Parts: sequence; structure tokens; C-alpha cells
Amino acid sequence: MPLRKYSPTTPSLRGMTRSTFEEITTSKPYGPLTERVFSKAGRNSQGKLTVRHQGGGHKRMYRIIDWKRNKFGVPARIATVEYDPNRSARIALLNYVDGEKRYMLLPHGLGVGDEVMSGPDAEARVGNALPMSRIPLGTQIHNIEMVAGRGGQIVRSAGASAQLLAKEGDKATIRLPSGEVRRVHATCMATIGQVSNLDHENQKIGKAGRSRHMGRRPSVRGVVMNPNDHPHGGGEGKSPTGMPPKTPWGKPAMGLRTRTSRHSDDQIIRRRYGRG
Repeated sequence: MPLRKYSPTTPSLRGMTRSTFEEITTSKPYGPLTERVFSKAGRNSQGKLTVRHQGGGHKRMYRIIDWKRNKFGVPARIATVEYDPNRSARIALLNYVDGEKRYMLLPHGLGVGDEVMSGPDAEARVGNALPMSRIPLGTQIHNIEMVAGRGGQIVRSAGASAQLLAKEGDKATIRLPSGEVRRVHATCMATIGQVSNLDHENQKIGKAGRSRHMGRRPSVRGVVMNPNDHPHGGGEGKSPTGMPPKTPWGKPAMGLRTRTSRHSDDQIIRRRYGRG
């Protein structure tokens, strides 16, 4: 899944890169597995702005992804590889032998015609979903459940993968892409392999209009504002903030831990960035 570069015929194209989309086999999603998505533009139910820098963007249809992979023991074949505007990874349409169709995240290395299966008796190979108690140690996994039966919640973005480190009793120890090492229940499902579209992180936006197409409105730095508009504002010339980064409302913006009293904190063995 390489990246395409452009000749610098305009300033915006100089250095701009995008995916070649050569792995995509169809441009039209499977209708019964789509839903309408309404743009909120950062507003809540009262119409008040609660999230800044959101709005506009291209219209999207939501693709219903099978996060649970709970069709045990029924083999399926990948029919199409598709682009999903709602996520960074590619998705695959599965045709099960009983006629049902479902979407799944496409693992790296799979394509049209490959066969996948889920369940405790499935073979431990790329694309298959198994309980972590049946996955060999050291295996790369993604789409991992935090609670058995709830569906995959973590390690779902393009190029991401976790590693199964150990199994002890009814717990499995995994290393997440952030570096965090934590325990989850061994009955939780995970898909073997790495998420597709590895070059996603290497793309360069290139121009402001491309960000607007993705629904991102401009963000203005606090240091260029006036003192009454932002805590970083004011000063003569190009002045530094002179204080720890803050939000426009004076709350600490970087470095402050916001994770408090989480019920699964006791399952974290080593926090990310090497913190205890």
C-alpha cells in the first residue's frame, strides 16, 4: 500500500502524498451494511459548540463493522477490499458459506479470495479471530476485546498491532502499541495479525483544503491571540507562552493526567512511556 507523490505544479502539491488505493477492489459499499451519518459540527443536542475545530467535510456513509467476530466455526471468504472514510484502516467484505455478509478490519497481508474464520477451534493464522487463551505467545494481534463478548475496542487503527506476552490462569498479558503492558481476560477475542494500510502515518496533508474535506476547521494558536482571548496571548513580538500550556479556559493542556479512578487500573502492569 505505497504512497503517491505529486509533481510540484502548485505550492500545495509540493510534498503532498496520498495513498495509491491500489488494494481497493470496489468503490461502492455493500448497501445493507451501511447507515447514514449526520454531521454534528462539534455541537451538542442544544446546538452549543462543545468541540472546537470541527465542521464541514465530505458526506459519509457509516460501514457497520463486525467487531465481535462471533460467527464461530463458519468459514468466510474475502469478497472485496474497500475504503472506509470513517477510519484509517481498510475494510473487507466477508462472504460466509451460509450466505451472510459482514465487514471486518482488513489485516495486513490478506486480499480478495483469502479465507478467514473465528472461534476457539479456528487456526491461529492472520485474519482469524480466537480467544486469547488459544493464541500462541508472541503473536501479533489487533481488534482486542476489553470485556468478553463486547467486541473489539482497542488496537483498531491503521498499522497497529499488540503482542501477546504471557498467559497465567484466566488472564492474558498484552503489550499495546503505546507501550502499555496490561492484563485482560483470556476469554476475550482478538484477531491475529496487523491492521492494514501501514503507510497511513506517512501521508502528508499538503494543503489546508484537504483538512477541510476531512471535517477539520482551522485551529488558531493561543500565542498569536490577545491576553483577553487566551492565557498564552499578549507580549511584544513573537513571545513564548511563559507558562505551562493551557486551554482557553485556563486548564492545563499537556502533561496533566486525566485518567482517574478507572475500574481497570489494577490490570495495568506498566504504563506507557515507561511510567510505573
